[in-house]
Amino acid sequence: MSAVADVVADLTAESDALDDLVADLAPEQWATPTPAEGWTIAHQIGHLLWTDRVSHVAITDAEGFTTLFGEAMKDPLGFVDKAADEEAARPPADLLADWRQTRAKLAGALCAVPEGTKLPWFGPPMSAASMATARVMETWAHGLDIADALGVTVEPTDRIRNVAHIGVRTRDFAYVVNNKPVPVEPFRYELKSPSGDDEWTWGPEDASNVVRGSAYDFCELVTQRRHPADLDITTVGDDAAEWVTIAQCFAGPPGGGREPSTNK
Repeated sequence: MSAVADVVADLTAESDALDDLVADLAPEQWATPTPAEGWTIAHQIGHLLWTDRVSHVAITDAEGFTTLFGEAMKDPLGFVDKAADEEAARPPADLLADWRQTRAKLAGALCAVPEGTKLPWFGPPMSAASMATARVMETWAHGLDIADALGVTVEPTDRIRNVAHIGVRTRDFAYVVNNKPVPVEPFRYELKSPSGDDEWTWGPEDASNVVRGSAYDFCELVTQRRHPADLDITTVGDDAAEWVTIAQCFAGPPGGGREPSTNK
């Protein structure tokens, strides 16, 4: 399999796992609030559907994406919530069926992108592999919100390496979006895989700033699904310690994060 096909396979598996979580919900359960303020389970799935749909447009219809981008930039802070609201208003069965069809079309389109092609997006253009990786990240993160809303625990898999990779790659973005100077030197990341059998590493071994801990907790950190105080993450160096407080792998303005657990 190609690198793109490998990531698309992870995206498909992650989407299917989330589908299993919501497929048998009663219609009224789709209105269950999630930890994301103002968003129900229907909003979460609606957001994934909308983003999968827009990703497919970016791959197959550059002119159509340009038009969509222009519309979104008229309200850059509100268009995501507006799209989620619109999708969440649909009957749950229709919403779920549309998401299934759309994500299947996206998977096929991603695998068909010629090597070296850069796809338009709301940020810098990206490769098919990067777009697929971003979709894994969002599917996992919004799935975590849904699992929290339902009071269930989802066993982590090595698919979260995609999420961790984006967390590492977006280190500088977190500083920029928070109007802070970007450290000159790279960090070292040492993360324990979900199975505990492997250590995933990025960056030079002799880096003066190091981030260590659970890969799962690291993914919760960079998607801002848990407060840093609740996570098995340690740092070496002042820059790494600051980065943990602002880490953000998703696009947009600085996220509000989550409150620390009252159980600690």
